[in-house]
Amino acid sequence: MSYAKRLLLLMSIDTTIVMLSIFFGSYLLYNNDYINSSIIIVSSVFLIVSHHIFAYFFKLYKKVWQYASVNELTEIFKAVSFSILIVGILQILVFGALFTRTLILTWMLHILLLGASRFAWRILRDHYMFPNENKNKKRTLLIGAGSAGRMVVRQITMRGSDSELQPVAFVDDDIKKMNLEILGVPVVGQVKDIEELVQEYEIEHIVIAIPSLQRGEVQKIYQECQKTKIHTQIMPMMEDILNGRVSVSQFREVQIEDLLGRETVELDTSSVSSYVAYKIVMVTGAGGSIGSEICRQVVKFHPNKIILLGHGENSIYDIEMDLRQRELTCEIVTEISDIKDKLKIDAIMKRHQPDVIFHAAAHKHVPLMERNPEEAVKNNVVGTKNVAEVASDNNVKTFVMISSDKAVNPTSVMGATKRVAEMVVQHMDTISETNFVSVRFGNVLGSRGSVVPLFKKQIQQGGPVTVTDPKMTRYFMTIPEASRLVIQAGALARGGEIFVLDMGKPVNITDLAKNVIELSGHTVEEIGIKYTGMRPGEKMYEELLGDEEVHNEQVYPQIYIGKTLPVDVNLITELINDVNSQDKETLKAHIFDTADLRRRTVTKVNFNQ
Repeated sequence: MSYAKRLLLLMSIDTTIVMLSIFFGSYLLYNNDYINSSIIIVSSVFLIVSHHIFAYFFKLYKKVWQYASVNELTEIFKAVSFSILIVGILQILVFGALFTRTLILTWMLHILLLGASRFAWRILRDHYMFPNENKNKKRTLLIGAGSAGRMVVRQITMRGSDSELQPVAFVDDDIKKMNLEILGVPVVGQVKDIEELVQEYEIEHIVIAIPSLQRGEVQKIYQECQKTKIHTQIMPMMEDILNGRVSVSQFREVQIEDLLGRETVELDTSSVSSYVAYKIVMVTGAGGSIGSEICRQVVKFHPNKIILLGHGENSIYDIEMDLRQRELTCEIVTEISDIKDKLKIDAIMKRHQPDVIFHAAAHKHVPLMERNPEEAVKNNVVGTKNVAEVASDNNVKTFVMISSDKAVNPTSVMGATKRVAEMVVQHMDTISETNFVSVRFGNVLGSRGSVVPLFKKQIQQGGPVTVTDPKMTRYFMTIPEASRLVIQAGALARGGEIFVLDMGKPVNITDLAKNVIELSGHTVEEIGIKYTGMRPGEKMYEELLGDEEVHNEQVYPQIYIGKTLPVDVNLITELINDVNSQDKETLKAHIFDTADLRRRTVTKVNFNQ
């Protein structure tokens, strides 16, 4: 039906309802004596005109009444009430009297008949025209009977929805909601009752409908859901829904990030804008997991230019294409270069004159660096030294280097070279006008070197999932979280600091493997877990700050700062000079000797002197 025909039909129905309301109301009050009076006829005309005006104003003729709810009933109440009010005013002006009882009864009948006419289609649709519509849909338990839960019910039950789900019950820990019905769906219990309720209501699907959940709460709820072996999903973030990126009913799978049990660090946007907005920003290692995410986060703050520097052309191409697909106001520049090539790095900085550098380029793979210690030194130490010195020479304002928790009491070549790189950065801060800082964090979920992609690949191949030791633990964070920390550190930088994220409790790798297996739709018994023993350079557990480095107070929510320790530059210079003249085992010993924090000689000289 066209809009014009629909409008004409609704206006005809409403005109009939208005006439019935006022004449029937008058008949009930005054019997036949009053029906033909001029007052009733004139009032009817006034009411018809005012009703159509307010019906148009409150958009009653544009509502899709097959989805009518309390909101639509409220609009009917407003339109009718204002219509009656206008008629009352006109009665006083024209007739010099107000026929109160007639108007009140007319108002009641008007609302009753108008509401009935509008809701009739929904009643017919739900109970008579499509009674078997939900027959083949999955019986769904919704966790959370708040506003988000109501949104989910409306979205997946509306006519025309292609959802395969049919909500049959809510669970909510709010006692006040217990035994109530929300949009026809009962609140039947609390989170602790999920296992029992799944059996009682023959649940086939579970949706967590609380987008504001803290991560610890998600973990608690998901553990209860896992006891049932029923497929569990979670509704999208409210921010994504409001921005139009996804709809309410586009449920996603529960991710391992949801189960970390620790809240993400949010950026202080004003402080970040103060040093990034309208500036020139360079990111080394821009094609890597962390580097590319730093680029995505930085461009939100409208720099004038962002320089994507990396050694691998494919990865740099990927992040360039990613950024160009966004609506950006900044210039995007790509530079293919090895950070070990100091002359090239210097030429790039002279050409672009960056204000801020995020140094993410590094070798990070522990076993590979154990077998290639000379490359770890060249890339992690010499490369960092090159970029830092050139940054100082070109008057870069802020230099932020990404470090690792493996730099604390290092047992691997990778960790030791990252500790030496931290020392390089700390030393550069003492001799330069540039603010040099390091940011230290644990393992990053989803990064190239993370265990999670490895676990997923092993699961796809049928298992088993390999874990080095049942007691091994690690700190974990997400890629966006790590990137935000790096960017925030630049805003907090005063020079020489090592910033550390409060990463909560370390995660047992076996527990992590079990979660990944279950999130993939399998059981641990199906896939299996195989223990392979610790590899060279690995630690049973990680630390974020050494005993000599700890400051107890936070400098930003969930961010700590380590103490600045003296650096012996001569040892670093010797390591660099001897990198190609020693066998691997001797070089390893030299690396660990240089990274030893017990050496406290303060030497404020340039490396090249």
